[in-house]
Amino acid sequence: MIYFDVTKTGSSGHRSGLMRVSSRLRQQLGAAANEVIWHRGALKLASDKTALTFTPSDWFLTSELFSEEERPGFANFLASRPCQLAAIYHDAIPLKHPHITWPQSVARHPAYLKLLSRFDHVWAVSQASREELQGFWLWLGTDRNPPVEVLNLGADFDGSTRLTTPERPAASSGQPQLLCLGIIEPRKNQSMLLETCDELWRERLAFELHVVGRVNPHFGPPIVARLKMLQREHGSKLQFHEGASDERVAERYAAARATVFPTLAEGCGLPLLESLWRGVPCVCSDLPVLRENADGGGCLPVAVNDFASWKIALRRILTDDAFHAQLRAEAVSRPLPTWAEAACTLLRGLGV
Repeated sequence: MIYFDVTKTGSSGHRSGLMRVSSRLRQQLGAAANEVIWHRGALKLASDKTALTFTPSDWFLTSELFSEEERPGFANFLASRPCQLAAIYHDAIPLKHPHITWPQSVARHPAYLKLLSRFDHVWAVSQASREELQGFWLWLGTDRNPPVEVLNLGADFDGSTRLTTPERPAASSGQPQLLCLGIIEPRKNQSMLLETCDELWRERLAFELHVVGRVNPHFGPPIVARLKMLQREHGSKLQFHEGASDERVAERYAAARATVFPTLAEGCGLPLLESLWRGVPCVCSDLPVLRENADGGGCLPVAVNDFASWKIALRRILTDDAFHAQLRAEAVSRPLPTWAEAACTLLRGLGV
Protein backbone atom coordinates (compact mmCIF):
# COMPACT_ATOMS: atom_id res chain seq x y z
CA MET A 1 0.00 0.00 0.00
CA ILE A 2 1.08 3.57 -0.71
CA TYR A 3 0.34 6.08 2.02
CA PHE A 4 0.23 9.46 0.31
CA ASP A 5 1.04 12.52 2.42
CA VAL A 6 -1.60 15.29 2.34
CA THR A 7 -0.70 16.98 5.63
CA LYS A 8 -0.52 20.42 4.01
CA THR A 9 -2.11 19.95 0.64
CA GLY A 10 -5.28 18.39 2.00
CA SER A 11 -6.16 21.54 3.93
CA SER A 12 -4.61 24.29 1.83
CA GLY A 13 -6.89 26.94 0.45
CA HIS A 14 -4.61 28.06 -2.39
CA ARG A 15 -3.32 26.45 -5.57
CA SER A 16 0.45 26.83 -5.52
CA GLY A 17 2.57 24.74 -7.85
CA LEU A 18 3.45 22.37 -5.02
CA MET A 19 -0.20 21.94 -4.08
CA ARG A 20 -1.16 21.25 -7.68
CA VAL A 21 1.57 18.63 -8.03
CA SER A 22 0.28 16.85 -4.95
CA SER A 23 -3.39 16.97 -5.95
CA ARG A 24 -2.82 15.81 -9.54
CA LEU A 25 -0.57 12.92 -8.49
CA ARG A 26 -3.03 11.86 -5.80
CA GLN A 27 -5.83 11.91 -8.37
CA GLN A 28 -3.90 9.74 -10.80
CA LEU A 29 -2.71 7.24 -8.18
CA GLY A 30 -6.34 6.47 -7.40
CA ALA A 31 -7.04 3.35 -5.35
CA ALA A 32 -3.34 2.48 -5.17
CA ALA A 33 -2.88 5.12 -2.43
CA ASN A 34 -4.45 6.11 0.85
CA GLU A 35 -4.26 9.71 2.07
CA VAL A 36 -2.44 10.25 5.36
CA ILE A 37 -1.52 13.24 7.52
CA TRP A 38 1.01 13.87 10.26
CA HIS A 39 -1.17 14.40 13.35
CA ARG A 40 -0.04 14.63 16.97
CA GLY A 41 3.28 12.92 16.42
CA ALA A 42 2.21 10.12 14.09
CA LEU A 43 1.00 9.36 10.60
CA LYS A 44 -2.75 8.78 10.51
CA LEU A 45 -5.41 8.25 7.90
CA ALA A 46 -6.59 11.63 6.66
CA SER A 47 -10.22 10.52 6.57
CA ASP A 48 -10.71 9.77 10.27
CA LYS A 49 -7.25 10.17 11.90
CA THR A 50 -7.00 6.43 12.54
CA ALA A 51 -3.52 5.31 13.63
CA LEU A 52 -1.62 3.21 11.09
CA THR A 53 0.16 -0.12 11.38
CA PHE A 54 2.78 -0.43 8.64
CA THR A 55 4.30 -3.48 6.99
CA PRO A 56 7.82 -3.51 5.51
CA SER A 57 6.37 -3.57 1.99
CA ASP A 58 4.31 -0.41 2.50
CA TRP A 59 5.44 2.96 1.15
CA PHE A 60 5.10 6.42 2.62
CA LEU A 61 5.14 8.89 -0.30
CA THR A 62 5.33 12.66 0.14
CA SER A 63 5.59 15.56 -2.28
CA GLU A 64 5.46 18.11 0.54
CA LEU A 65 8.07 20.18 2.35
CA PHE A 66 8.49 19.22 5.98
CA SER A 67 10.53 19.95 9.09
CA GLU A 68 10.76 18.77 12.67
CA GLU A 69 9.39 22.15 13.82
CA GLU A 70 6.25 21.69 11.74
CA ARG A 71 5.95 17.96 12.44
CA PRO A 72 7.26 17.16 15.95
CA GLY A 73 8.49 13.57 16.02
CA PHE A 74 8.84 13.25 12.24
CA ALA A 75 12.61 12.75 12.39
CA ASN A 76 12.16 9.83 14.77
CA PHE A 77 9.53 8.35 12.46
CA LEU A 78 11.98 8.44 9.56
CA ALA A 79 14.74 6.95 11.71
CA SER A 80 12.51 4.09 12.90
CA ARG A 81 11.71 3.16 9.28
CA PRO A 82 8.38 1.36 9.87
CA CYS A 83 7.92 1.23 6.09
CA GLN A 84 9.71 2.26 2.91
CA LEU A 85 10.09 6.00 2.34
CA ALA A 86 9.77 7.91 -0.95
CA ALA A 87 9.67 11.63 -1.69
CA ILE A 88 9.30 14.11 -4.53
CA TYR A 89 11.81 16.96 -4.41
CA HIS A 90 11.05 20.35 -5.91
CA ASP A 91 13.88 22.85 -5.38
CA ALA A 92 16.26 24.63 -3.01
CA ILE A 93 15.07 28.13 -3.87
CA PRO A 94 15.03 29.23 -0.20
CA LEU A 95 18.79 28.62 -0.03
CA LYS A 96 19.62 29.98 -3.48
CA HIS A 97 17.48 33.12 -3.17
CA PRO A 98 17.16 33.81 0.57
CA HIS A 99 16.65 37.55 0.09
CA ILE A 100 13.28 36.98 -1.59
CA THR A 101 12.15 33.96 0.46
CA TRP A 102 10.27 33.97 3.75
CA PRO A 103 12.99 33.78 6.50
CA GLN A 104 11.30 30.84 8.20
CA SER A 105 11.54 28.81 4.99
CA VAL A 106 15.21 29.73 4.59
CA ALA A 107 15.99 28.62 8.14
CA ARG A 108 14.21 25.28 7.81
CA HIS A 109 15.38 24.21 4.35
CA PRO A 110 18.80 22.72 5.29
CA ALA A 111 17.11 20.46 7.85
CA TYR A 112 14.53 19.44 5.23
CA LEU A 113 17.31 18.46 2.81
CA LYS A 114 18.99 16.41 5.53
CA LEU A 115 15.77 14.59 6.36
CA LEU A 116 15.26 13.92 2.66
CA SER A 117 18.56 12.03 2.56
CA ARG A 118 17.05 9.43 4.92
CA PHE A 119 14.48 8.32 2.35
CA ASP A 120 14.79 5.17 0.25
CA HIS A 121 13.89 6.79 -3.05
CA VAL A 122 13.59 10.38 -4.25
CA TRP A 123 12.20 11.78 -7.48
CA ALA A 124 13.27 15.26 -8.57
CA VAL A 125 10.90 17.32 -10.73
CA SER A 126 13.62 18.12 -13.30
CA GLN A 127 17.18 17.17 -14.22
CA ALA A 128 18.39 20.55 -12.95
CA SER A 129 16.58 19.91 -9.67
CA ARG A 130 18.15 16.46 -9.40
CA GLU A 131 21.66 17.85 -9.83
CA GLU A 132 20.91 20.65 -7.39
CA LEU A 133 19.76 18.21 -4.68
CA GLN A 134 22.81 15.99 -5.06
CA GLY A 135 25.03 19.07 -4.86
CA PHE A 136 23.39 20.25 -1.65
CA TRP A 137 23.74 16.80 -0.10
CA LEU A 138 27.45 16.97 -0.87
CA TRP A 139 27.61 20.45 0.67
CA LEU A 140 25.72 19.29 3.79
CA GLY A 141 27.93 16.22 4.17
CA THR A 142 25.09 13.71 4.38
CA ASP A 143 26.44 10.17 4.56
CA ARG A 144 23.47 8.16 3.30
CA ASN A 145 21.89 9.44 0.13
CA PRO A 146 19.14 7.58 -1.75
CA PRO A 147 18.97 7.25 -5.53
CA VAL A 148 17.38 10.24 -7.24
CA GLU A 149 15.45 9.93 -10.50
CA VAL A 150 13.66 12.56 -12.58
CA LEU A 151 9.87 12.66 -12.52
CA ASN A 152 8.42 14.42 -15.56
CA LEU A 153 5.43 16.41 -14.31
CA GLY A 154 2.25 16.57 -16.33
CA ALA A 155 1.28 19.35 -18.72
CA ASP A 156 -2.46 18.58 -18.47
CA PHE A 157 -2.96 20.90 -15.52
CA ASP A 158 -6.75 20.58 -15.17
CA GLY A 159 -7.46 17.33 -16.96
CA SER A 160 -8.56 19.21 -20.06
CA THR A 161 -8.29 17.82 -23.58
CA ARG A 162 -5.13 18.96 -25.29
CA LEU A 163 -5.44 21.53 -28.06
CA THR A 164 -4.04 19.95 -31.23
CA THR A 165 -4.83 22.49 -33.95
CA PRO A 166 -2.90 25.71 -34.56
CA GLU A 167 -5.98 27.86 -35.28
CA ARG A 168 -7.39 30.03 -32.54
CA PRO A 169 -9.98 32.85 -32.35
CA ALA A 170 -8.91 36.46 -32.04
CA ALA A 171 -9.15 38.12 -28.64
CA SER A 172 -12.52 39.79 -28.07
CA SER A 173 -10.85 43.17 -27.52
CA GLY A 174 -9.22 43.04 -30.95
CA GLN A 175 -5.77 43.43 -29.35
CA PRO A 176 -3.30 40.57 -28.85
CA GLN A 177 -3.12 39.41 -25.24
CA LEU A 178 -0.17 38.25 -23.17
CA LEU A 179 -0.78 36.09 -20.11
CA CYS A 180 1.50 35.96 -17.06
CA LEU A 181 0.49 33.24 -14.60
CA GLY A 182 2.07 32.74 -11.17
CA ILE A 183 2.22 33.91 -7.58
CA ILE A 184 2.96 37.64 -7.33
CA GLU A 185 6.45 37.80 -5.81
CA PRO A 186 9.99 38.88 -6.75
CA ARG A 187 11.05 35.35 -7.81
CA LYS A 188 8.43 35.32 -10.57
CA ASN A 189 9.83 38.68 -11.74
CA GLN A 190 6.58 40.40 -12.67
CA SER A 191 8.27 43.73 -11.88
CA MET A 192 10.61 43.43 -14.85
CA LEU A 193 7.73 42.36 -17.07
CA LEU A 194 5.63 45.35 -16.01
CA GLU A 195 8.44 47.79 -16.83
CA THR A 196 9.02 46.14 -20.19
CA CYS A 197 5.35 46.34 -21.12
CA ASP A 198 5.13 49.91 -19.86
CA GLU A 199 7.85 50.94 -22.31
CA LEU A 200 6.21 49.05 -25.18
CA TRP A 201 2.89 50.74 -24.48
CA ARG A 202 4.62 54.13 -24.46
CA GLU A 203 5.97 53.24 -27.90
CA ARG A 204 2.35 52.76 -29.07
CA LEU A 205 2.42 48.99 -29.34
CA ALA A 206 -1.18 47.80 -28.93
CA PHE A 207 -1.65 44.75 -26.71
CA GLU A 208 -3.04 43.64 -23.34
CA LEU A 209 -1.18 42.07 -20.43
CA HIS A 210 -3.19 39.85 -18.09
CA VAL A 211 -1.48 39.02 -14.79
CA VAL A 212 -3.00 36.08 -12.91
CA GLY A 213 -1.98 34.89 -9.45
CA ARG A 214 -2.39 35.15 -5.72
CA VAL A 215 -0.23 37.68 -3.91
CA ASN A 216 2.67 36.58 -1.69
CA PRO A 217 1.69 38.39 1.54
CA HIS A 218 5.32 39.09 2.48
CA PHE A 219 6.87 40.16 -0.83
CA GLY A 220 4.00 40.77 -3.23
CA PRO A 221 2.39 44.08 -2.14
CA PRO A 222 5.03 46.39 -3.72
CA ILE A 223 4.58 44.60 -7.05
CA VAL A 224 0.80 44.96 -6.82
CA ALA A 225 1.19 48.66 -5.98
CA ARG A 226 3.26 49.19 -9.13
CA LEU A 227 0.77 47.17 -11.16
CA LYS A 228 -2.14 49.32 -9.98
CA MET A 229 -0.17 52.48 -10.74
CA LEU A 230 0.33 51.31 -14.31
CA GLN A 231 -3.33 50.34 -14.53
CA ARG A 232 -4.30 53.93 -13.77
CA GLU A 233 -2.06 55.07 -16.59
CA HIS A 234 -2.77 52.43 -19.23
CA GLY A 235 -6.32 51.40 -18.35
CA SER A 236 -7.62 48.09 -19.71
CA LYS A 237 -4.30 47.28 -21.37
CA LEU A 238 -3.19 45.89 -18.01
CA GLN A 239 -5.52 43.59 -16.08
CA PHE A 240 -4.95 41.78 -12.78
CA HIS A 241 -6.84 38.60 -11.89
CA GLU A 242 -6.06 37.64 -8.30
CA GLY A 243 -7.03 34.17 -7.11
CA ALA A 244 -8.58 33.16 -10.45
CA SER A 245 -10.42 29.84 -10.65
CA ASP A 246 -9.37 27.10 -13.05
CA GLU A 247 -12.27 28.15 -15.29
CA ARG A 248 -11.10 31.77 -15.45
CA VAL A 249 -7.53 30.64 -16.11
CA ALA A 250 -8.81 28.51 -18.98
CA GLU A 251 -10.58 31.57 -20.40
CA ARG A 252 -7.38 33.57 -20.23
CA TYR A 253 -5.45 30.83 -22.05
CA ALA A 254 -8.14 30.73 -24.74
CA ALA A 255 -7.67 34.46 -25.42
CA ALA A 256 -3.87 34.59 -25.11
CA ARG A 257 -1.53 35.04 -28.04
CA ALA A 258 1.36 33.96 -25.81
CA THR A 259 2.24 33.41 -22.17
CA VAL A 260 5.18 35.17 -20.53
CA PHE A 261 7.26 33.51 -17.82
CA PRO A 262 10.13 35.83 -16.75
CA THR A 263 10.89 33.83 -13.59
CA LEU A 264 14.26 33.97 -11.83
CA ALA A 265 14.21 30.42 -10.41
CA GLU A 266 12.11 27.26 -10.71
CA GLY A 267 12.13 23.62 -9.76
CA CYS A 268 10.30 22.61 -12.94
CA GLY A 269 8.23 25.45 -14.40
CA LEU A 270 4.70 24.09 -14.73
CA PRO A 271 3.28 27.26 -16.39
CA LEU A 272 5.47 26.60 -19.43
CA LEU A 273 4.20 23.03 -19.82
CA GLU A 274 0.61 24.03 -19.19
CA SER A 275 0.84 26.78 -21.80
CA LEU A 276 2.05 24.30 -24.42
CA TRP A 277 -0.79 21.94 -23.51
CA ARG A 278 -3.17 24.76 -24.35
CA GLY A 279 -1.35 25.35 -27.64
CA VAL A 280 -0.12 28.78 -26.52
CA PRO A 281 3.53 29.75 -27.21
CA CYS A 282 5.57 30.70 -24.16
CA VAL A 283 8.18 33.46 -23.86
CA CYS A 284 10.30 32.26 -20.95
CA SER A 285 13.48 32.90 -19.03
CA ASP A 286 16.53 31.15 -20.42
CA LEU A 287 17.05 29.04 -17.28
CA PRO A 288 18.54 25.53 -17.63
CA VAL A 289 15.53 24.05 -15.83
CA LEU A 290 13.13 25.69 -18.30
CA ARG A 291 15.26 24.77 -21.31
CA GLU A 292 14.64 21.11 -20.45
CA ASN A 293 11.10 21.61 -21.78
CA ALA A 294 11.43 24.80 -23.86
CA ASP A 295 13.92 23.28 -26.29
CA GLY A 296 11.28 20.84 -27.52
CA GLY A 297 9.50 23.64 -29.39
CA GLY A 298 6.80 26.24 -28.96
CA CYS A 299 8.88 28.51 -26.73
CA LEU A 300 11.04 31.60 -27.03
CA PRO A 301 13.74 31.57 -24.31
CA VAL A 302 15.09 35.01 -23.33
CA ALA A 303 18.11 35.96 -21.22
CA VAL A 304 17.17 36.07 -17.55
CA ASN A 305 16.22 39.55 -16.33
CA ASP A 306 17.63 41.21 -19.47
CA PHE A 307 15.27 44.13 -20.03
CA ALA A 308 16.43 44.91 -23.58
CA SER A 309 16.18 41.28 -24.70
CA TRP A 310 12.72 40.89 -23.20
CA LYS A 311 11.53 44.02 -24.94
CA ILE A 312 12.70 42.66 -28.30
CA ALA A 313 11.18 39.23 -27.62
CA LEU A 314 7.77 40.58 -26.60
CA ARG A 315 7.62 42.90 -29.59
CA ARG A 316 8.45 39.96 -31.87
CA ILE A 317 5.84 37.60 -30.39
CA LEU A 318 3.21 40.35 -30.66
CA THR A 319 3.96 41.55 -34.19
CA ASP A 320 5.61 38.75 -36.16
CA ASP A 321 2.66 36.60 -37.25
CA ALA A 322 4.78 34.07 -39.15
CA PHE A 323 7.05 33.51 -36.17
CA HIS A 324 4.08 33.22 -33.83
CA ALA A 325 2.42 30.70 -36.14
CA GLN A 326 5.61 28.63 -36.20
CA LEU A 327 5.79 28.50 -32.40
CA ARG A 328 2.12 27.68 -32.15
CA ALA A 329 2.44 24.81 -34.63
CA GLU A 330 5.36 23.45 -32.58
CA ALA A 331 3.34 23.74 -29.36
CA VAL A 332 0.39 21.71 -30.63
CA SER A 333 2.44 19.01 -32.37
CA ARG A 334 5.22 18.20 -29.89
CA PRO A 335 4.94 15.38 -27.33
CA LEU A 336 4.11 16.48 -23.79
CA PRO A 337 4.10 14.54 -20.50
CA THR A 338 0.86 13.82 -18.63
CA TRP A 339 0.02 13.33 -14.96
CA ALA A 340 -1.12 9.78 -15.72
CA GLU A 341 2.38 9.03 -17.03
CA ALA A 342 3.91 10.64 -13.94
CA ALA A 343 1.80 8.41 -11.68
CA CYS A 344 2.83 5.33 -13.68
CA THR A 345 6.49 6.30 -13.18
CA LEU A 346 5.93 6.41 -9.43
CA LEU A 347 4.07 3.10 -9.35
CA ARG A 348 6.81 1.36 -11.32
CA GLY A 349 9.48 2.81 -9.07
CA LEU A 350 7.63 1.71 -5.94
CA GLY A 351 6.98 -1.76 -7.36
CA VAL A 352 3.24 -1.45 -6.90
